[in-house]
Amino acid sequence: MTPHSWLIACGMAAAALGASAQTASFETRSLTPEAALTAARAALEHCRKGGFQVAVAVVDRAGVLQVLLRDRYGGAHTVEMAQNKAWTAASFKTSTAALAAQTQPGKPMSGVRNLPRVIAAGGGRAVEAGGQLLGGIGVSGAPGGEADESCARAGIAAIQESLEF
Repeated sequence: MTPHSWLIACGMAAAALGASAQTASFETRSLTPEAALTAARAALEHCRKGGFQVAVAVVDRAGVLQVLLRDRYGGAHTVEMAQNKAWTAASFKTSTAALAAQTQPGKPMSGVRNLPRVIAAGGGRAVEAGGQLLGGIGVSGAPGGEADESCARAGIAAIQESLEF
């Protein structure tokens, strides 16, 4: 091995060690319980103004439930649907309405609909700020996914300013 090739080999080894010596941990941001509650209340109120009795769920970035509110006449099914819409939005980092369009029968991602907990219907939104996923919000019980989606957007709008950094 020539001195020149030895230097190149040493430089390559040092670069490889530097790449593997990166930090072994990272930081993430999550919604506070207070922010999750504010978002859920705002979504519920928006739906009430439209005359809809719904359930609203807010999950953290891992999909774990933080807040669940069900209006007094919200159907029994709305609790599970709202939780699963919030979970789906956080898991896929997209709105459940967008996921519904992308997973129609015959589309390449159609199989996603067969996964447990996945809800491919409007009403779930990812909660994001500064390019980071913070959680998800799901609404169920309004007539149609568009109405559920509108309530979910209202919930996010209620906390958006406090999320930006």
